[in-house]
Amino acid sequence: MLKKLSLSPVIIAVILSFVLLLWLFSGDNYGAKNEAPEAQKLPQQQLALVETRWSDAQPYQATQVAQGQILPWRSVSIKSQQAGTVEAVLKQQGDAVKQGDKLLQLSNEGRSALLAQAKANLTLRNSELDSAKALGKAKFLSATELTRLQSEQAKAQAELITAELAISQRAPEAPFNGIVDRRHIEVGDLVQVGSELMQLVQIDQLKVTAQIAQQDIAALSVGQNVTLRLLDGRTLNGTLSFISYAADNATRSFYIEVTVNNPELLRIAGVSVTVEVQLGDIAAHRISPALLSLNASGQLGISAVDEQQQVKFYSVTLLSADNDGAWVSGLPQRVQIITQGAGFVQPGSTVRVAGAKP
Repeated sequence: MLKKLSLSPVIIAVILSFVLLLWLFSGDNYGAKNEAPEAQKLPQQQLALVETRWSDAQPYQATQVAQGQILPWRSVSIKSQQAGTVEAVLKQQGDAVKQGDKLLQLSNEGRSALLAQAKANLTLRNSELDSAKALGKAKFLSATELTRLQSEQAKAQAELITAELAISQRAPEAPFNGIVDRRHIEVGDLVQVGSELMQLVQIDQLKVTAQIAQQDIAALSVGQNVTLRLLDGRTLNGTLSFISYAADNATRSFYIEVTVNNPELLRIAGVSVTVEVQLGDIAAHRISPALLSLNASGQLGISAVDEQQQVKFYSVTLLSADNDGAWVSGLPQRVQIITQGAGFVQPGSTVRVAGAKP
């Protein structure tokens, strides 16, 4: 027979205490696995310290900048339409000409004789046709013969026109008001059909051409004011007069033209120029270029502090920059920009602002 196990009160108390401790430990361990620990808040004195300044947006005259070339309003190469020898040069390089002015004189080369022959032949054909019409009314001439004579008369008339044109082409005329910019011939030169004789330009008005990127073309419209900056520092004013309707297949850019008045006949045709198209006022901030930085995605921007004292990165567009500062867009109307310490904080982190109340 088994004896009953007798435990003293002290032993029973020890066992109960051990079981209680084991239960409490298991409960804490379970809670730690299923509940995230509370975030530890850094003391105010351990937050990063930054310096800031308030910036308010100001009206800024936005411009679209491109590189272009100044061209004459008109430019044409005068070429010979007849063969012959240059008998006289009537206009020299640099001479101003009016539309219709004769520029030079070619040799006759028998063209006057051909003109006289064509006139005589046409007179004969007209007389034959008049007589034939009289006979036709009297039924003494067939319709076929009358048609043949009409054809001969038309041919003679065409020959006369050709002979007269050959005479007029001995002395090429200016097709518009302009200036003789180059002369390629001298008296005595033998020229053929198509030989270059002179270069005529019109520069009292100029045309500037440029290419605008496809992402910027939507901001442009015909009639906008344009500032042109020459390499020597001079500036001219013009008007955007044309925007192409289709982008270039190779560059994906749009062709534009700017019209510029040039009453002083400045010698600037053919030179390079910076084209600045005035787009109108936009809200922008004037900052130091040193405050600009790149985020992890490579975007240009500014670090600022919001109302919750947290760092925020604003992507901006650089409008212009010079030795005194830079103009940027993309910031709020009023913003607290970090001027010192931006490199030691990350977007979303809470910071202390120097001089601000805790």
